[in-house]
Amino acid sequence: MKLQNHDLAMRMAELARVTALRKVDDVLADVTATAKELIPGVDFAGVLLIGKAGSFETLAPTNEVMFKLDELQMRFNEGPCVEAALDEIVVRTDDFRNEPRFPNYAPEVVKLGVLSALSFKLYTADRTAGALNLFGHQPNLWDSEAESIGMILAAHAAAAILASREGEQLQSALSTRDRIGQAKGIIMERFKIDDVRAFSMLRQLSQDTNTKLLDVAQRVIDTRGE
Repeated sequence: MKLQNHDLAMRMAELARVTALRKVDDVLADVTATAKELIPGVDFAGVLLIGKAGSFETLAPTNEVMFKLDELQMRFNEGPCVEAALDEIVVRTDDFRNEPRFPNYAPEVVKLGVLSALSFKLYTADRTAGALNLFGHQPNLWDSEAESIGMILAAHAAAAILASREGEQLQSALSTRDRIGQAKGIIMERFKIDDVRAFSMLRQLSQDTNTKLLDVAQRVIDTRGE
């Protein structure tokens, strides 16, 4: 049965609201659960993030099988999730029993009783790629409507991940600023100089010792009683 536009709009509005208010793991769990609810035939859903040097992480899986499905893709370096994360926007497999694109991965998936897959690129940031991934036990499950719903859900997932990273980066930046400011204060008090000269001393120490400015600041803080 086709999902009514009004129902879809209401669910998307709710997801958009909670994205700004909740932790990223909770939002992603809502996204994968909603994918199972709104898209007929989805038996498993999850988010795969691929980082540097082949590292990867499975987030918000609706079933433990997702860990195995992702691990197999990373082992063979092929599969709909990997392809969506790194290259394509949407990757659909209608039947893994007849899937020439993934000659190593497809037979292993069939052994797990999984025949269909639908993966959506997540527009994350930096050097991390990601995909929202849906799997089903039956073949030939999904059409263009399923792809449209999945793309909207993927946008929410990506927004949650980006918001989380921006928050982490902001917190890191504030911590860095505070530590440098604290070190400047210690130097100002110790040598009776103004903040400009104190920062100049920190920077010169950083250059002379080939040490990061933040590490020099932390050393000043750690030795303030000496």
